[in-house]
Formats: sequence, C-alpha cells, structure tokens
Amino acid sequence: MSMFAEQETWNIVYNRVLNKKICRRCGALNSPRAVKCRRCKSYNLRTRKIKIR
Repeated sequence: MSMFAEQETWNIVYNRVLNKKICRRCGALNSPRAVKCRRCKSYNLRTRKIKIR
C-alpha cells in the first residue's frame, strides 16, 4: 500500500512541478508542450532538470 502511495505522490510531483520547460532567455516556466516562450516569444527552451536525491 505504501509503495502505491509513493508512486502516486511521485506522479503528482512530476506532473505539477518537474514536467515543465524553462526559457533560456528570460527564465519563464512554460508548459511541457510549449514550442516558444509565453513571455518573450523565444524558441530557446529547455526541459527542467530532474535531480533525485
């Protein structure tokens, strides 16, 4: 039961916090499907780095 709860918690954290794209020009957070930045309209996006401790 606890393993399922941990997996569900991880999925929520991943989708809400970690699954984003970040603009290299202005630092704005964008949706994972974004092609260009919502703030500065730059195409220079990167995926958010996932660091597991």
